[in-house]
Amino acid sequence: MARPTKTRLVADKRRASAPRAKARAKTLRRAVPRRRGLGGWFLWPLRLAVRILWAVAWRGAAAVAVILVAATLYNYAGLPDMASLSDGRARGSVTLQDRDGRTFAWRGDNFGGLVTADGVSPHLENAVVASEDKRFYSHLGVSPRGILGAMRNNVQAGRSPFSGSGGSTITQQVAKLLCLGTDWDPSTGISEAAFEADCRAGSVWRKVKEIPYAFALEMKFTKAEILSIYLNRAYLGAGARGFAAASQRYFGKPVANLNPQEAAMLSGLLPAPSYYAPTSNLERAQDRAKTVLTLMRDQGMLSDTDYAAAMAAPATLSPAAREDTGGYFADWVMSDGPDFLTGDTTEDVIVRTTLDQRIQKAAESALREVFETKVSAGSEAQAGIVVMSADGAVRAMVGGRNTRGGGQFNRAVQAVRQTGSSFKPFVYAAALDLGWRFDSLVLDSELAIDVPGSGIYSPSNYTDRFYGEVTLTDALAQSLNAATVRLSENVGRDVVRNVAQQFGIESDLAEGPALALGVSESTLLEMTGAYAGILNGGTSVTPYGLSSLALRGDDRALLDHDGGLGERVITDGAARQLVYMMSQVIERGTGTRAQLPGGRPAAGKTGTTQAARDAWFVGFTGDYVAGVWMGYDDNTPLTGVTGGGLPAEIWRETMARVHEGLPVTPLPMIDPARETRTAPRVAEREIAPQQPREDEPNIAERVLMDVLGGIFRRN
Repeated sequence: MARPTKTRLVADKRRASAPRAKARAKTLRRAVPRRRGLGGWFLWPLRLAVRILWAVAWRGAAAVAVILVAATLYNYAGLPDMASLSDGRARGSVTLQDRDGRTFAWRGDNFGGLVTADGVSPHLENAVVASEDKRFYSHLGVSPRGILGAMRNNVQAGRSPFSGSGGSTITQQVAKLLCLGTDWDPSTGISEAAFEADCRAGSVWRKVKEIPYAFALEMKFTKAEILSIYLNRAYLGAGARGFAAASQRYFGKPVANLNPQEAAMLSGLLPAPSYYAPTSNLERAQDRAKTVLTLMRDQGMLSDTDYAAAMAAPATLSPAAREDTGGYFADWVMSDGPDFLTGDTTEDVIVRTTLDQRIQKAAESALREVFETKVSAGSEAQAGIVVMSADGAVRAMVGGRNTRGGGQFNRAVQAVRQTGSSFKPFVYAAALDLGWRFDSLVLDSELAIDVPGSGIYSPSNYTDRFYGEVTLTDALAQSLNAATVRLSENVGRDVVRNVAQQFGIESDLAEGPALALGVSESTLLEMTGAYAGILNGGTSVTPYGLSSLALRGDDRALLDHDGGLGERVITDGAARQLVYMMSQVIERGTGTRAQLPGGRPAAGKTGTTQAARDAWFVGFTGDYVAGVWMGYDDNTPLTGVTGGGLPAEIWRETMARVHEGLPVTPLPMIDPARETRTAPRVAEREIAPQQPREDEPNIAERVLMDVLGGIFRRN
């Protein structure tokens, strides 16, 4: 019997079975939980939480990265070129020059033209980088270190981490200035100021949106180009948009010529332009500039020698910026010119005006002198002054006691007030043009006029006395009410009203007999312009302040204004008589306090309204016409003030300064001693008008001839 064959038992090769063994062991470990000690049971939830957080974190980070890249690429695709981004103004600028071509005011958003980083003073580039973003040339648009530092500073200051300083880089600030690529749309009803404020809001969500936009800017532009956009777009106070405009606005020099202290002052404006503006507070702006200079030195951008020199000689304003004169005048010219080239212009406009800065300063200093020396401290009374040439060219305008800055209520053109006796010259102008003479007699006595619907009107004089028969000259010089009303009634109210309106009083004039006493309202500018018509021989004028207007860089004027002379209102002979009569107001009448030093001849008229709510003095020399109004904005009666008092003194102080150093120019008036009478004196109780001279047609005849001429000249 055969022996059975033995089968050898051979163990599996260990190398071949190792993976299987590991897999089995892993399965066993999953099936049978490993025993944990006490510490293991406590650490197990923490380990699980860490695993979950890690899984969420890396997946979330990946999602954020994808979103950030997508947002960056989206913003990158929508970015225009650098030049388009550099001037983002929604409106243009207006630079106002005086009659000699010197700049005295700016309006709108001034833009000095496109500049690049290599075209400005190196001190300016260093100042901006040192004060705003010292790591500008090393980061990629966002500085995590700067953000963390700003958050720490906010917490230390007692604010939330996201309130206050945001640690924004220059690139992020450019993103703010560009409003993340969104332009202001006026049709939305949101003002430009509110839109820009929202763009600069420091909310967390807006800061988050800034990051991809900043990255897109860094991808699209070089560091020099980003800095150039910043230098052109930043607002630096006083209407200056961009450093080129600010350099001209504050220092009157090109941005390439700034020294270290000037560059530091401009850079110091960036955090709060209006607050640090040197035109608002020069000392505060200089202190801020010293901080910037210190940063420049500490960061190796300024040598110790240059630092010491700059600290010893702080930047100061140019003469034009320092004077800050003519704000009321500038506002008036802006409102009086065509809107599409002034207030609403989208271009940069140069406006040449009629302003004389010497005369403007004279008016401002005169007003200040009288209020400081002759008005009670704490008084809220106001005053306005207008000075113009005989052709209507306004040389100075003061709209109130506060002469600094613009945008204020202008009492010279916006306050419509009763004129009082300053209206009376138009009554006498009408009478003289119809044939009365300066020495004709008028009865000053009690007068009763029945006014339908109002009853009996009976004017009285300021002195409560009547003076009987007086000459027209005496009646005007002493401002006699009864005589003036009687003359107006004889001449005809319609004729008086027509003369006043032709001289430039555009406001509605009263219908009743009180018209003669100035119960109608007007503005100081209108009244001064009307008196200019008397000075120039009886020709109306339209007050004007704009001489020419052109676009910046274009020599061709878009608008020219050669003068304000209009149509003749009264004859030259009547005007010369009226000038003489008004000179007697100052010589011996109610306006003696307006007499000028050195015996310089002058003529004018006082005016005080009912209850002394308004006091006026308007007058002229052979060179200039000036009007003064005084009163309260709320119509509170003045205490102890008449037109012959403080307004006359303001007028005298103004005109004395205006004429300082000028030769004496005689008034264009008659010499009463050489005047021969062409008709007998009128001595009756009522005035009988004289016949006009044959060579001087009266108002009615001229009106008739104008009408007939217009009919027969028609095509």
